[in-house]
Amino acid sequence: MEQPNNKAVIVGVNLNDRPDFAYSMEELGNLAEACDIEVVGQLTQNASKINGSHYLGTGKIDELSALAEQVDASTVIFNDELSPSQIRNLESSLQKRVIDRTILILDIFAERARTREAQLQVEVAKLQYMLPRLVGLRESLGRQGGGSGLKNKGAGETKLELDRRRIEERITALQTELEKLVAQRQVQRKQRRKTGVPVVCLVGYTNAGKSSVMNAVLNRYMPDTSKQVLAKDMLFATLETSVRGIELPDNKSFLLTDTVGFVSQLPHYLVKAFRSTLEEVAEADLLVQVVDYANPEFERHIEVTNSTLKEIGADGVPMIYAFNKSDLTDKPYPRVDDDKVYLSVKAEIGLEELVGLVKERVFQDYVQCEVVIPFTEGRLVSYFNVNANVRATEYEENGTRLTMECKQADYEKYKHLFVEPAATEALPELELEV
Repeated sequence: MEQPNNKAVIVGVNLNDRPDFAYSMEELGNLAEACDIEVVGQLTQNASKINGSHYLGTGKIDELSALAEQVDASTVIFNDELSPSQIRNLESSLQKRVIDRTILILDIFAERARTREAQLQVEVAKLQYMLPRLVGLRESLGRQGGGSGLKNKGAGETKLELDRRRIEERITALQTELEKLVAQRQVQRKQRRKTGVPVVCLVGYTNAGKSSVMNAVLNRYMPDTSKQVLAKDMLFATLETSVRGIELPDNKSFLLTDTVGFVSQLPHYLVKAFRSTLEEVAEADLLVQVVDYANPEFERHIEVTNSTLKEIGADGVPMIYAFNKSDLTDKPYPRVDDDKVYLSVKAEIGLEELVGLVKERVFQDYVQCEVVIPFTEGRLVSYFNVNANVRATEYEENGTRLTMECKQADYEKYKHLFVEPAATEALPELELEV
């Protein structure tokens, strides 16, 4: 964002005493800082409804104008998404650059996007936001629409119409390119589905520690891997979906997916643009919601995450909760309480409990059994040693006796080859080792 200086005043309307209003304003300040904007003042108003023309009441507009001049702020940032007319009226009254929470989040996403798909998704979202706001923006946004299709315009078209047409053409071009990438991702998902390997998705509020959880699991179970993901203490550090295969000591494996973090009032432009990426979440076998347990607003974060999951159609996917940063609280950890596990990724405590809970939920199609495999079918012994958790091996007169935990499908597929009579009934439930 080009501006004379990077100082700003943040503004919010507390509608009907919202219980989360104070935190919402704090978060707005954090979003501004993530865009390298220095917050030098704040103004709030309690109201029962938003002023349709100026967002704020007339008296508050005068107060805001005086405050912005006093602290030498070039920008005023509003906590809600503004309509085109509100932007126009506010800029006219304040003679300052006016932006809202939505464009802040869009700008952060634009800065963080690294892959081509993420960059396309963010640009589409920004252009869709800009299109109805061309009149209200002080600087022409037409140059952001691309350089095509300008030569043969009618002489009577205004610059606004040119800007709008260029943006519409740019959106169409971007969406066409994006559809090709989406098709590739869908093919990759289908191929992964064919392998039968469970897919576990990390979801949660931005900066809760999802990428750190993925890296910690990789370090614990696959220490030789070089496939670490970016993990930083910053808002929206991860915008790209990263998938890593996790191989466990008992020959079980699952795919672990790191996804974009959520935030309150996540712009619907972004949810729509990132829908193809978020389909990974909706098609997962299990969701692990990572929660910053040390944050006083962690319950609010859970609510926002669950609401966003519902919006993308993922509210029906089974979910467990990983309460991260437990070392910064006075609560006991590591511990498992039903569908919740309390851990500290930084201290590397609780990872076994987390993976144990994941295994309990995604490997329910395993049976524990004892079988005798004839010596002529030695290939099956090799197969189960690779694809099952063999607990004991004994060599008998008529074959090799395996006490193991294996997939139900594998047991059914090969049971006709086992020596009869064999102990083919499932054994009493054993405590699984991580």
